[in-house]
Amino acid sequence: MALKDTLLRIFTWWNGQTVSLALLTARSGQFVGSDEIGNKYYKALGPLIDRSVGPERRWVVYNGYADASRVPPGWRAWLCHNGDVPPSEEDYHPREWQKPHLENMTGTAAAYRPSGSQLSKGVTAGASGDYVPWSPGA
Repeated sequence: MALKDTLLRIFTWWNGQTVSLALLTARSGQFVGSDEIGNKYYKALGPLIDRSVGPERRWVVYNGYADASRVPPGWRAWLCHNGDVPPSEEDYHPREWQKPHLENMTGTAAAYRPSGSQLSKGVTAGASGDYVPWSPGA
């Protein structure tokens, strides 16, 4: 099983972290926190090579498939330098009207399929009698 995991890390960038990201994290990453999904967040220690990334470099190591919609809003704000305090150090309580974060389910079996969709289960209602198709002679 270890060989399979090693090969997945070498050849797949969408499943967890790559070898280069693991080396960067081990060499210059400081663990900041994790979210309820299991994603881990890091920031760079020491000087940066490229100043275009902001005052410090921040990144996420996904728990499983790498999809940006799997990052909750608070962590997304921290990653994009919209906030200086990471959610792990913040005393934040969501309002009663706020729903918990859900990842984008498009393309999966759990995707939203409204009634009338070709992919929804069940029978769709037939067309009413007021529909008249276009014809070139009319």
